[in-house]
Amino acid sequence: MKKLCSIIMTLVLVGSLAGCGSSSTKKEEATTPAETEKAAETKTTEDTVYKIGVLQLVQHEALDASNKGFFAALDEAGIKYEADQQNASGDQSSCQTIAESLVNNGNDLILAIATPAAQAVAGATSKIPVVVTAVTDPAASGLVASNEAPGGNVTGTSDLTPVKEQIELLKKVLPDAKTVGILYCTSESNSDIQAAMAEEACTKLGLESKVYTVSSSNEIQQVVESMVGNVDCIYAPTDNTIAAGMTTVAMVANENKLPIICGEGGMVNNGGLCTYGIDYYKLGYLAGQQAVSILKGEATPAETPIGYLSADQCSLTVNEEVAATLGIDVATIK
Repeated sequence: MKKLCSIIMTLVLVGSLAGCGSSSTKKEEATTPAETEKAAETKTTEDTVYKIGVLQLVQHEALDASNKGFFAALDEAGIKYEADQQNASGDQSSCQTIAESLVNNGNDLILAIATPAAQAVAGATSKIPVVVTAVTDPAASGLVASNEAPGGNVTGTSDLTPVKEQIELLKKVLPDAKTVGILYCTSESNSDIQAAMAEEACTKLGLESKVYTVSSSNEIQQVVESMVGNVDCIYAPTDNTIAAGMTTVAMVANENKLPIICGEGGMVNNGGLCTYGIDYYKLGYLAGQQAVSILKGEATPAETPIGYLSADQCSLTVNEEVAATLGIDVATIK
């Protein structure tokens, strides 16, 4: 009996030690609540498919490039998304309708391309993060409290073009020009800003400036025809209505030997003479990087300053075919 008791006690002791060993192992493998939460957040970020709504004002080369650049940044960051691409075809009332639809569809973030599109989306939501691009001055357009500290649910990138340098390019390429016709659409606040800058730059260089405006694309041909004989050249800033109708502008202007200095390269490719401007793909990419930080929870629109491309990201674009048509030596431009 004593021997049996000894055996039983030995087995109990071994079992107790084994139990302690098992407990110790589990304790080493256990994670803290903070670690568990962090792992869950990482998994959510990696596995989540975000809903991205897009409102683009109109289809033309510059805005299309911004759109592509934005999603290239998301792709490079490994963000998974479903994009709802909407284009207002230059119709302001359509902007409002589309903006409300994108908000009601519960998107995680909305990309608004061009000022009227941005204003429509910002007016439709104060909660969903909104990233804008191809907007000259978000603060002046009423989109943010200030470009340095937006303060709300909107941030993005500005396409403020180097207007002063573009007018200086005009003076260099067309030294005999005395009167510059500034062409833009009155429905775009970003164009008002650039037109004022162009008038100031012309004055400083001793050039007379005359403003010609349209309220819609239907007026472009008539207005450009009215410029013939009254100006020596045309300056067209990064105005979306003019950019979308650039082939019409160029048809009339080039036929009448009116050189067009443009706000961006896409307009030059569609019939303008030249420009010194920004790369809209890079601008959209910068906006995409902002969106990545917002979606990952690393930043908020309120604390994300409006982004700008640096001066070294601007480049000279020349339409050599148009230069030949106008009898202008390309060497004088480059």
